[in-house]
Amino acid sequence: MVTVDDVRARALSLPRTEEHLIRDYVKFRVGRIVYATVSPDETILGFGFPREERAALIAADPDRFLLERLSDQRYNWIDARMAALSRAEAREFIADAWQMVVPRRVAAEHLGRARHPQSDP
Repeated sequence: MVTVDDVRARALSLPRTEEHLIRDYVKFRVGRIVYATVSPDETILGFGFPREERAALIAADPDRFLLERLSDQRYNWIDARMAALSRAEAREFIADAWQMVVPRRVAAEHLGRARHPQSDP
C-alpha cells in the first residue's frame, strides 16, 4: 500500500517540486500547476494523466482508478485508490505526471541523470 510519505518522498525528489497543504489536501506542484495530490483521509492519490487515456484506464480497472470529483473531468487528471497501488506504480505515475508540467529540458536532464548517474572523475 502506498502512503502519503511514499508520495512525498517521490514527489520531492523531482526538480522544482513544492509541497502545499490546501483545504486539507497535500498537493505537489511545479510553479502554480498541481501534478499530484493526496486526499485528506490519505486514501486517494490524484495525479496528472492524459485525458484521452483516462476513460480506458478507469474502465479497465474501476476498483483502482476513478474520478473522485466530477470537476476534474475537464483536466488531464485521474485518481487512484492508494491501497490498490504498489509503491513502484505510484512512483511511475507521479514521475509521469511531473513530466507533464515541467519544461521538456528539465525532465530530460533529470531523467537522464536518473538513468545514467554520472560517476566522479
